[in-house]
Amino acid sequence: MNGLVRIGRVVFAVAMICFGSLYMIYASWVGMVAPGPPWSAGYRWIAWIIAIAFFAVGVCLVVQWKGRTAATLLGVALLWRALSAYLIGLLGHLRDPGPWTSGFELVALGGAALVLAATFPSDREGSAGVLDKFFAVGRYLFALALVVFGVQHFLYAGFVATIVPAWMPGKLFWAYFVGVAFFAAALSIVTGKKAKLASTLLGVMFLTWVVIVHMPRVAAAPHNGNEWTSEFVALAMGGASFLMISAVSRDKALR
Repeated sequence: MNGLVRIGRVVFAVAMICFGSLYMIYASWVGMVAPGPPWSAGYRWIAWIIAIAFFAVGVCLVVQWKGRTAATLLGVALLWRALSAYLIGLLGHLRDPGPWTSGFELVALGGAALVLAATFPSDREGSAGVLDKFFAVGRYLFALALVVFGVQHFLYAGFVATIVPAWMPGKLFWAYFVGVAFFAAALSIVTGKKAKLASTLLGVMFLTWVVIVHMPRVAAAPHNGNEWTSEFVALAMGGASFLMISAVSRDKALR
């Protein structure tokens, strides 16, 4: 397995454990701010269940025990939540950017989980062929989410510019630049052209955001669940980007 894919798997798994930690803190401490979109906490006993599920999946992925099953269940769960909690509602709120962002964050992470599942050996003989076709969808779901993010960077460039760190010049330029980067990465991942380079640069970009964008925002508002969630989403997207290398490589090998 490519070294970057291994890093992506670990980073993605750590992000899942971080989501579990966020839910655990919310469930344990009365008054703690609930996780932000794309998640929702609900009752605290539900938060405990979600926390345990995230922890279990993350640990399985790190230690590579039942990793294929864990990643598959994670992918299905994330995609189901995207559909049930956000995507259906888009039909009546097409101009509301919130559901688009939250819904397709889940689509991207769900797709990445399916791609990750394919990197583990099959637990049952004879099931690999059918599942491989299912897992292959993950790559395209991830690319679709990137296209949505790219469109949003152009439609709401003014808002995106406000998130750019104050010390960086040309804030509007970076909003458009990242939008173009999303389009380019999506095209590369779908076509397989320069996909390793595109996935690597995309992963580096997301992980850089964790450090220069999200960490300062979390430090400025440590009790804000939205900021913590955004940081962990960026972390997961960084790992997910590296995982796309395996999807393209696997597709070429199967041809």
